[in-house]
Amino acid sequence: MRERTHEVVILGAGFAGVSAAKELAAHGVDVLLLDKNNYHQFQPLIYQVATAQLANRDVARPLRSIFRRDRSVRVTTAEITRIDPATRTVTTADGLTFRGRVLVIAAGAEVNFFGIPGAAEYSFPLYSLNDATRLRSRLLGVLDAADRDPRYIEQGALNVVVVGGGATGVETAGAVAESMREVVPAYLSKDLAKAGKVYLVDMLPDILMPFSEKSRKYAAEQLRAAGVEMKLGISVTEVRKDGVVLKDGSFIPSRTVVWAGGLKARSLLGDAGLPQGKGGRIDVAADLTVPGFEGVYALGDSANITDDANGNKLPQLGAVAMQSGEWAARNILADLRGGQRRPFAYRDKGIMAMIGRGSAIAELGSKRMHFAGPLAFLAWLGVHVILLSGVREKIGALVSWFWDYGTRRRPQIVVDRPEAYRIDWGAHEEDRSDSATGARSHASA
Repeated sequence: MRERTHEVVILGAGFAGVSAAKELAAHGVDVLLLDKNNYHQFQPLIYQVATAQLANRDVARPLRSIFRRDRSVRVTTAEITRIDPATRTVTTADGLTFRGRVLVIAAGAEVNFFGIPGAAEYSFPLYSLNDATRLRSRLLGVLDAADRDPRYIEQGALNVVVVGGGATGVETAGAVAESMREVVPAYLSKDLAKAGKVYLVDMLPDILMPFSEKSRKYAAEQLRAAGVEMKLGISVTEVRKDGVVLKDGSFIPSRTVVWAGGLKARSLLGDAGLPQGKGGRIDVAADLTVPGFEGVYALGDSANITDDANGNKLPQLGAVAMQSGEWAARNILADLRGGQRRPFAYRDKGIMAMIGRGSAIAELGSKRMHFAGPLAFLAWLGVHVILLSGVREKIGALVSWFWDYGTRRRPQIVVDRPEAYRIDWGAHEEDRSDSATGARSHASA
């Protein structure tokens, strides 16, 4: 087994890992950045890839492109199978071992299905670019099936069930409903669009719980106006390949169940013997180090981070991840140069959520100044363009948005995951000639 040594080894190229690497690179520190993907994904816009509003390239930037001018950063694509925090080493699936004078764990999270039967097998999580392309192909698959044979509508072909009333669930439900209303009529037919139904299900009595009551009320009104049927205060007890079962015994037929119900830390962290708290995440000290393990930091969705200013646990947000990455890098510089670490102080810039075309909510700053409607919508677009990595990605997103909002056309409507596009309906397509006639009737409606 070969071992390679670096000053700093960073596990994970999400917001936290990339931010830490960039800050360290600015000071010429020898950094190894490890990730299973060769790109950095902009997670807040993943749902727009799933609904064909943005192309893959708009939200994914190659890591070597990000660090092309940072000679002290080496990017390595590898699947990590073991972390040894005591020796600050990580081991890859092909047997390589990398050791750092400092180890930064920013490995992100994985989907939490909460043990719901069938959720892992039959639902579509929405956490990564890979998830988004699968969901996009499934949405196209059910639309094409219903257009081919309207009898599939009775089997729930055009029912999309979104599980989870947080920001991801709300934004996804709003985007799917908008697609049904604005895009499907242009590509298929108005009748097909009218048959589409979007359900938003959550066990909590309200959506967007981190937001104010005023924002939650506005978001709910906008979703209902867009045609989203909300089933709140009721949990999902089973996901089947043909739909979902709710706690009250009711059943929603569907072949597209989007799982936005929550995240948990990767199982890799528990296997490493690290101190875990809520959500399986690593409990870190105020300076972002892991207690009991010298030279080990944990950041982003891998960590339970406390804001030194008020002692509150911080949510799993991109802003927290980016700021913690930069802060950890400065503390690491202090470690390497014999300086003093500082406790992490989060700068709260607020929270935002997109509801649909021309509709969003924003609560800005630590005092949560409320905005809603077109102004919040424009603010949401502006903030996300600024945060996107790379000039080409910023321009690509802007062009896609202007094209979408101006023409109702989406050139990103491409099936690139055929296994998700193909659906086992449990019955053969009979009377093909009759079905084809029905499809032509729909297309001409």
